[in-house]
Amino acid sequence: MLINGFQKLTILDYPGKVACIVFTPGCNFRCPFCHNASLVTHIDKETYIDADEVLAYLKKRQGLLDGVVITGGEPLLQNGIEEFIAEIKSLGYSVKLDTNGSFPEKLISIVEKGLVDYVAMDIKNSKEKYGMTIGLKDFDITPIEKSVDFLLQNKVDYEFRTTIVKDFHTVDDIQDIVVWLKGAHKYFLQNFVDSGDLICDGLEPVSALLLKEMKEKASEFISSVEIRGI
Repeated sequence: MLINGFQKLTILDYPGKVACIVFTPGCNFRCPFCHNASLVTHIDKETYIDADEVLAYLKKRQGLLDGVVITGGEPLLQNGIEEFIAEIKSLGYSVKLDTNGSFPEKLISIVEKGLVDYVAMDIKNSKEKYGMTIGLKDFDITPIEKSVDFLLQNKVDYEFRTTIVKDFHTVDDIQDIVVWLKGAHKYFLQNFVDSGDLICDGLEPVSALLLKEMKEKASEFISSVEIRGI
């Protein structure tokens, strides 16, 4: 289990929880707008953190923290992820998993074993534009569809979310996405923010007016749609 970052406190990243964040290195996608490029394209092994160090911290914070967010990169790339989460759960914490949904078998296994309490899955774009958006032209979207179908079964609390980038997303794309996700309980639109740690430069967010129009379109198909980050 590789860990390449650890944020000891967040009140924003796990809904309703005071939590910490564990960052895992590596991702199988190459989204040009990825805001954690240092965890994807130029991983510094010298910054790795021992999992036992994280677990030791969590033991000390029992009763003070409510949850742990596991994000990346793509956490489900990690060998030993189930065992690591099981250790966290044994300490009494709730666990939120951020994933791109490309490993449905691992996702299903972790959920069905009761190891995660909340899943946040990124929906990168409409099915037709998925490969282009994630930087993998010939990407087979089947694993993403399997993960979506599984989460829609409501076996775990979850959300879908899309980062909106002017160069990649239109209102029609959002309509295609929400038709696909119809029946979902929560969908979040996140306007692109240049973190300064991107895979590609020169990208822009959409206007506030267009973001509002996207939300209105999404709300025709999903009951709870929110704009996050503003």
